[in-house]
Amino acid sequence: MKVQTHLKTGEQLAIGAAATGGNGHAAARLPGGNGALSLDEFLELLQREARPWFQSPADKARGLKGGAPAKSESRSFAVADQAIQKFAVRYIDPLFGERADHYLQDMGLPAPSADLTPMERHINRHLVIGLASAAATVAGTTVMPPLLAVGALGTLYATLLPAGNAYRALVQKRKMTAALTATLASWGAWLGGFYLAGAIGTVVFATGEKLLFKSQNRARQNLVTAYGQQPRTATVLVDGLETEIPFEQVKAHDTVVVHAGQPIPVDGIIVEGIATIDQHMLTGEAQPVERSVDDPALATTVVLTGKILIRVEKAGQATTAAEIARILSRLDSHQLSVDAKAVAFGDRGVLPALLMSGAALPLLGANSAVALLRFPLAAPLRMSAPVAMLNYLSILTRHGILVKDSRSLELLANVDTVVFDKTGTLTLEQPHVAEVYGLNGVAADQALGLAAMAEQHQSHPIARAILAAAAERGLPLRPIDDAHVKVGFGIEVRENGQLLQVGSARFMALQGVAMPEAGDAQRERCAAEGHSLVFVAMDGEIVGAIELHSTVRPEAKQLIQRLHARGLQVHILSGDQEAPTRRLAEELGVEHYSASVLPEDKATRIEQLQTAGRSVCFVGDGINDAIALKKAHVSVSLRGATTVAIDAAQIVLLQQNLDPFVRLLEIAADLDATQRRSFNIMRGLRVALIGGVLLFSFDIYWSLVVLTAGIVGGLVNASLPIRKYETDLMSRVETSQP
Repeated sequence: MKVQTHLKTGEQLAIGAAATGGNGHAAARLPGGNGALSLDEFLELLQREARPWFQSPADKARGLKGGAPAKSESRSFAVADQAIQKFAVRYIDPLFGERADHYLQDMGLPAPSADLTPMERHINRHLVIGLASAAATVAGTTVMPPLLAVGALGTLYATLLPAGNAYRALVQKRKMTAALTATLASWGAWLGGFYLAGAIGTVVFATGEKLLFKSQNRARQNLVTAYGQQPRTATVLVDGLETEIPFEQVKAHDTVVVHAGQPIPVDGIIVEGIATIDQHMLTGEAQPVERSVDDPALATTVVLTGKILIRVEKAGQATTAAEIARILSRLDSHQLSVDAKAVAFGDRGVLPALLMSGAALPLLGANSAVALLRFPLAAPLRMSAPVAMLNYLSILTRHGILVKDSRSLELLANVDTVVFDKTGTLTLEQPHVAEVYGLNGVAADQALGLAAMAEQHQSHPIARAILAAAAERGLPLRPIDDAHVKVGFGIEVRENGQLLQVGSARFMALQGVAMPEAGDAQRERCAAEGHSLVFVAMDGEIVGAIELHSTVRPEAKQLIQRLHARGLQVHILSGDQEAPTRRLAEELGVEHYSASVLPEDKATRIEQLQTAGRSVCFVGDGINDAIALKKAHVSVSLRGATTVAIDAAQIVLLQQNLDPFVRLLEIAADLDATQRRSFNIMRGLRVALIGGVLLFSFDIYWSLVVLTAGIVGGLVNASLPIRKYETDLMSRVETSQP
């Protein structure tokens, strides 16, 4: 850079400052009109030119105080950085997953964005400068010694940021971190005359950072884009005609038309048509589902057969899929606990590294002393831990399990007690007909047929249970006129001059219908046992009673058996009465249960288990269980995809059944095993480093081999879950196709 100090008043300074104009940079002018550049002004100019090279986007994330941001970016930095980024994109990026990006596109997923983030630009600068300094060092040690100075400057630049982090941690937090030994290792290599080793160490570290960024970015992209994709256009019904409009113009209450083979672009209710829909991308359901009028339709699911018209309830960023994508995109803060463990592991090795290096210096020489400074091995672990977490989160979403707080996965591996809410969790919302009683000379099937005829246009759970029982017995339904139906605490139908009433004992009393002794006896028995009883009356006389029981989820019994096989203690908390809760516990093989528990008391029961030393996972339906969900170590909800925005649980089973719960436990255990394996790999490499130096006199290059092995081994270990579950995931997708 050339400094021009003899300028006339008003002339622009030509040092690194851009002329005012199209590039937006302000011009620097000499003050005072004396044409001289003062020392303060020169230092300010030098600081402005140099500062952008030493700012890291990660300073704030690491919790360290960095310097003040530059007021304006220098032109010299902008030009040089642009050249560096072009070189990295053209020659380096293809080495870090270009094939993988094409593979993603072949699968229909977008490859990572071509726009460079500030962090990626920062990593590219260090990697390119590190490569240049390594090349200069090789040339300097072989054919052109003056180039060693270039290599030294490049290595110095690459180590200033970790050196600054180490200094600030030492001064501000009074703590020695792994950045300290990493900096000393690089500087020690150069001061000891191991120039090439110092340059290679810089390249290895920068390459690891680049590999981490690419792996983490790709894992996060795969995680979010599964739910975040939106079509460019949608077909809406306008004056009876199908009209294609830009997706952004779709609004609530529009009617969207979706044909076979098309994705559903909105959340809404089907108002016309029948279709088979593939929901595996959103809920993880392996088999397609049939949907018709009044059923919900969710964005990103795909119509396989049929044609449906959907009344729009939510579009764009308001859809369930978009809400899930937002939840998944906010995972960085949740990874702090994972990163903290890696940092703590490395920091604990700093003092032993300094002591061993200090002892080795007079006994084994500078070569061994510098090699032992690599002992903490914090960088490989810090690189692999978040990638593993993101990979497991991606696997879970493909199984219909939405993790809203990834810290819960770490806690889930230590859970020893699972507490289930009863109603809506172990039992279905819809009851089933257990028994039908004919009264006053009317047969049971006739009473059931009358009830089904009255309820045929109703959609509440009791009506569905009665209609299902009538269909199972093959009872015909005589059509009725909706104009003669009155709905209240029960239902009243007038048909062919007859008055038909179906409802509870309270409803019958309000309608002035006398209850026979047999009906009273049945009502008292059912009340004592916690069952429901629906009465049927014809022309003011009770002619039948229908006994309804809670329906146990078909998967519940096998689930409890599998939980017991894993050594977990299982509890049931229920607001229901003692008798039905006890019978359910006996049917499922659960020893611990509590009945008549109010919603606000469930959290107290959870707290009692925790006080006794249990690590508790609470599984509820998310409706009356918000307090208990918050109190448990880990909370799981069955509310499903349509309620993720308001669900209080950390984990949501999007299929609204318990089948994925054991898979959730298995994957959490695998994550724990993967993280433990990463730590064990680093412990083994630490032993290899010390053994190689002390027993075989291996030098500083051996420490670089160990560091490289740690980075590669850690990231390979973090990628194992993808390979392990790939076959299972692909088979689930294939079985969902017609």
